[in-house]
Amino acid sequence: MGKPVDYAKIEKSARTGERVRKTVIYLLLSVWALVVLFPFYWMVLTSVKSYSAYNSEYIPKLYTLSPTLQNYVDAFTTVPLGRYFLNTLIFTIATTALMLVVIVLAAFAFARLEFKGKNITFTLFLSLMMIPNELVIITNYVTITNWDMRNTFLGLILPSVTSVFYIYLLKENFELIPDELYKAAKVDGTSDLKYLLKVMLPISKPTLITITILKVIECWNSYVWPRLITDEEAYFLVSNGIQEIRENGFGRENIPAMMAAVVVISVPLIVLFLIFHKKIMEGVARGGTKG
Repeated sequence: MGKPVDYAKIEKSARTGERVRKTVIYLLLSVWALVVLFPFYWMVLTSVKSYSAYNSEYIPKLYTLSPTLQNYVDAFTTVPLGRYFLNTLIFTIATTALMLVVIVLAAFAFARLEFKGKNITFTLFLSLMMIPNELVIITNYVTITNWDMRNTFLGLILPSVTSVFYIYLLKENFELIPDELYKAAKVDGTSDLKYLLKVMLPISKPTLITITILKVIECWNSYVWPRLITDEEAYFLVSNGIQEIRENGFGRENIPAMMAAVVVISVPLIVLFLIFHKKIMEGVARGGTKG
């Protein structure tokens, strides 16, 4: 007869292997978390260093013994950062609201309506994602300038009121809704618009929340287009303010004050992401799953 199997030893070995595996995974995740979070730590650290202390460091230090909040005061007094915040808020809300209207209607048309050339039109539409952003910016700049919309909120907003990617994401989500619901609604005499508002949008709420948050973050972080299309202070966004603060050093760039402004500007986005991060993940996963 063969030697009896020692199940207790096998189970113990399996538990040890599982512990080792989890330890390695947690160690790698911890290292990755440090890599990801270090820029945020460096940003906050620099924002509490005095201008003179920062510029006197030949080798950057990972700590400071004399933190100060003067940089945060300078960030709001050097430039009208409060007004830039208000401009950014108006730009973000208006752009996001208009974009939601456009992409919802476009996604519904591609997902539920039948019209000639729908598939080829959507394919051509997706091909727009292959065009480099630099070419789009040049075209938009020429168009907005020819329409005499430079230094206006309309000029800031119009080029950002649609997104091929978001239309695609929402279309895929709409197509997950059974066709039977649409046919039953049509039998009851429900209009397409009412079906969209009463049925499709509530079901697709996670994806809509995801798109809204991502668009808010995109608008809040806009840099190239606002810098290109505005040169009047009344229409500056926070991105313009950061650059002004940076250039306001005493012979050198005022990096600590700029970092203080970046911290203040980043806080709303960080809070927004922490509150809705589960919804974001859920919406992206749902939009990318079909069938």
